[in-house]
Parts: sequence; C-alpha cells; structure tokens
Amino acid sequence: MLANPRDVIKDLHARHLPSPSTAVVAVYDPDGRIRASASFTARSGVLDGWERRNSLLSHLRRVIPHDLRLRHPVRTAVLMVCRDGGPDWTAEDGAWMWGLRDACTLHGLRCGSYVTLTDDGWNVIGESRAGRTPNARTSVAQHTNAPAHTAEPQTAPLAERRAAAH
Repeated sequence: MLANPRDVIKDLHARHLPSPSTAVVAVYDPDGRIRASASFTARSGVLDGWERRNSLLSHLRRVIPHDLRLRHPVRTAVLMVCRDGGPDWTAEDGAWMWGLRDACTLHGLRCGSYVTLTDDGWNVIGESRAGRTPNARTSVAQHTNAPAHTAEPQTAPLAERRAAAH
C-alpha cells in the first residue's frame, strides 16, 4: 500500500499531531488519495485484539461508509500508532495488527500497512521500511493540547484545504 511511506506518514502526522498512545486510522482510495481519517487515544497495554478491532471499527464507521456492497475491496485502511518505547515489534502491536485486519474485513476495506511512531522515528511493521522523522518527540513538541479528533471525509486535495483554512 505505501508506495511512498514517508509522504503518507508525514501527511497523517501533520493532520493529527499524534502524541504517545494515539492511534490514527486512515482510508485511501485506489488512486492513493486519502478519503477519511480519525485519531483517537488508545488505552496502553491492551493486548486484546478484539478490543482494538472494536475501537478501529467504531472510528471507521464514523468517518466513512462501509464498502460491503462491493464484490472486492477497493479502498485501503492504514493504521499509525504513536507509542512510547523502541521501534521493535511488541505484543501490543500484534493486537493492533489483528484488530486492523479484522476491522477491515468487517468494513469492506483492504488491510494496509501498520506503522509505529516512536521516539526513534517511524517503522512500517513487516516491511523493513523506517525513518527518523516524524517521530513521537516531534508530535509532542507540536502538540497544541487539542483533544484527539475525528476528521470528516475529505475530498479536496490537501493543498486546497490548507488554502481554504487560511
């Protein structure tokens, strides 16, 4: 899914400014454009994939209609989790990954990449792709104490939305 993971991660980071224990789920159209995204605070230390799945599914339902009517999934969901600790895989990552896969199946989406964002940078789990920026420290430094939010479906290109906001 992530042909250019650095751009995708920078875009999600700029949209949501995640701090540790924040998850960002985004849905992409077949052409690679973001269709909708949501960020939310996740309970840390949860190793239950069912709970992770239910949380992801709840947020997906809020930001985008399901694609269950389609014969084959066309849109793809990507999950980025900002967390404390190192970049190595954890059991909690396993719960997130299972939850993402199952939520995608239940919402009619393709299951995309799972990305962790730590103090060391970002890491696309299972794909051996990583980078130093953005990272969890830049998230905290840029965080404006705004609560986690849900973004409405976006159809205009990012540049047009930013221009309209100013």
